[in-house]
Amino acid sequence: MSVLCGVVAYLVVQYVTGGGGARGCEVVPAAGDGASYEFTPEQAVNAATIAAVGTGRGMPERAVTIALATALQESGLRNIGHGDRDSLGLFQQRPSQGWGTERQIMDPAYAAGIFYAHLAKVPGYAGLPLTVAAQRVQRSGYPEAYAKHEPDAALLAAALTGRAAATLTCDGRPERTASATGPDAVRAALVRDFGRDALQETGAEVGGTPVPSPSPSPSVTASAHGRTVTVPVPQGAKRDAGGRGELARGWQLAQWAVANSSALHIRRVSYAGRVWTAGSGGDGWGRARSDGVGGAERSVGAVRIETGQ
Repeated sequence: MSVLCGVVAYLVVQYVTGGGGARGCEVVPAAGDGASYEFTPEQAVNAATIAAVGTGRGMPERAVTIALATALQESGLRNIGHGDRDSLGLFQQRPSQGWGTERQIMDPAYAAGIFYAHLAKVPGYAGLPLTVAAQRVQRSGYPEAYAKHEPDAALLAAALTGRAAATLTCDGRPERTASATGPDAVRAALVRDFGRDALQETGAEVGGTPVPSPSPSPSVTASAHGRTVTVPVPQGAKRDAGGRGELARGWQLAQWAVANSSALHIRRVSYAGRVWTAGSGGDGWGRARSDGVGGAERSVGAVRIETGQ
């Protein structure tokens, strides 16, 4: 019996962490005190997608926290193709219950979007306890289970919406199984998570699909030169529909890039005088050199993402 219990415990840990034991990413409190949260590159990519889709819909940080806590409970932030009955994906949504087709639900951006669409219909969701708000959407048999994920979800949301600057870091070890890398892959991933307005270059194409001409803020542009993608960030005091300032927008993009560093083979990200470099270990976000060596972006006017290919 003890052996069986040990096997069960191991499988539970593997389910929650994403398996493999290699964490690779960490988010820390902005104030420097309190617990940090360690997670895998796979979980980081999915968390960044959930946050990007939420802010793209004008949802506040609280909504992103609710979504992340829900996905942590339902799937361990993994896009799994199985679950109870016909449940699938990050949020364990069921095709038979009208959440979409299997293919749609297995698309993290779609799954996050449909979660937010349902959450937005919950009256006063931002002021409700997280368990209550999540349960109004999920109709789970174990609604109280969401509560234990709230501290970690709040840390992730603060970083991945850009409110907490330079708090998310990853070791950036490249994934050997990455399907696409390089500047084009980075720009396609920006479109995937932030929407087509994330790239506004007139006449540009991503994956063979024309990108529309510029549209009003908070959309951003992105251009590629060699192995670097530069994403301009408007400067000023204007706030978006979710209440975020433009500096937060820049930090969201920068930390999104770090979260995707393993999958997209990103080796350096710089913004607002801070630089993250793959393989820097626990050093996190360092200060940009005054001489600009290494292509560091010292201005808050752009996020610079340098790929390894």
